[in-house]
Amino acid sequence: MSDFFNTGPDVWILDGLRSPFSKAGMALKDVKAVQLGVIVLRELLYKLSLDPKIVDEVVIGNTGNPEDAANISRIIALEVGIPKEVPAYTVHRNCASAMEAVSQGFLKIKAGLADTVVVGGTESMSNMPLLYSKEMRELFSSLMTAKTVTQKLSALSHFRPSYLKPIIAIQEGLTDAVCGLNMGQTAELLAKENHLSREEQDRFALRSHELAVKATETGRFKQEIVPLSLPPKYNTFLSEDIGPRKGQSLEALGKLKPYFDRKNGTVTVGNSCPLTDGSCFLILMHADKAKSLGYTKPLGKMKSFAFAGLEPERMGLGPAYATPKALDAVGLTLKDMGLVEINEAFAAQVLAVLKMFSSKKFAQEKLGRSEAVGELSESLLNVNGGAIALGHPVGTTGARLVLTLLKEMQKQNVQFGLATLCIGGGQGGAVIVEKV
Repeated sequence: MSDFFNTGPDVWILDGLRSPFSKAGMALKDVKAVQLGVIVLRELLYKLSLDPKIVDEVVIGNTGNPEDAANISRIIALEVGIPKEVPAYTVHRNCASAMEAVSQGFLKIKAGLADTVVVGGTESMSNMPLLYSKEMRELFSSLMTAKTVTQKLSALSHFRPSYLKPIIAIQEGLTDAVCGLNMGQTAELLAKENHLSREEQDRFALRSHELAVKATETGRFKQEIVPLSLPPKYNTFLSEDIGPRKGQSLEALGKLKPYFDRKNGTVTVGNSCPLTDGSCFLILMHADKAKSLGYTKPLGKMKSFAFAGLEPERMGLGPAYATPKALDAVGLTLKDMGLVEINEAFAAQVLAVLKMFSSKKFAQEKLGRSEAVGELSESLLNVNGGAIALGHPVGTTGARLVLTLLKEMQKQNVQFGLATLCIGGGQGGAVIVEKV
């Protein structure tokens, strides 16, 4: 048990909001990451009647850094009216970027460096760029430095049509530079090593869609979603996630071909999360400060967080490494968790994590623990569906997991909850929260 997490001020999560999540290239394709952030954060400040002048810091996660927003956190902060004197910075921890933002806010308040911190994430995967090849960049450079028509024509004479073949930035980013595998291939490795069948993965994907559709239809997400007016005319609104598929079936999922290992694979686009656009924000505040301002009913309290590293090729197991660290920090166990959110990067990845949680061998060999982390009942896991249905805007998801978890904990009157996710590059992140 860590003294740091169990001493000092309580850190309350006053409230949070998110945008609807939309598959990349669809409804939100013309809404940039800055706009997504501004709209949601402005609405959250309004909802809480929170004076922007009391904000001490702004920390926002983002992975696809827009070319026109070098420090996207600072731009969003200024656009929503947070004073220029308030510092803001952007964090990038791949899939856990927004969870890193949440953790940074927690640290600042725990350490007495701030009372109020805006945290969250924003991502427009639709607007991640196509890049020119090295040859084409060199050609442009030659043209720019050429001083005469003859020199320009000479430079152009070296052009070849193949130079125009684009480099897809998002594809490059989802391929690990160390192990050489893309994220889907790491899921294939876990499926093979843990003997996870195609049917098991498809059944888990179907569960995600069915629960997300049910949550949407029953209004489960209404309290956390800000409806967005859509360009170009702004006369239509998006108020629900575009991703959950009503009527999804095992038969339809079974018809999809493996995507990452076309000959022998089991991971498909149907049992993986889609590329997604979306933003999410939370307000963290020193509990005493919150009470003095009249905020007596927070969304919850943040107890602890942890990050852990592992082999990049098995990055999907990250939650199995980070979760016990976060639990141990505050003297809790997996059995104490009344609800759990595990990001569904891939069905194979979540199923493998569940196996590792319950494996004594894994605990002994990889964690240095004598006993398994614990069994996790499926009835407590991602009860409103997960990223396979809702989507995974990479820089945003870490905050969305915490928000969705706390909203559901209030509805079910659950004391403790766990939000955890795997991180591209071989890491895991976990946050423990408590109902106040």
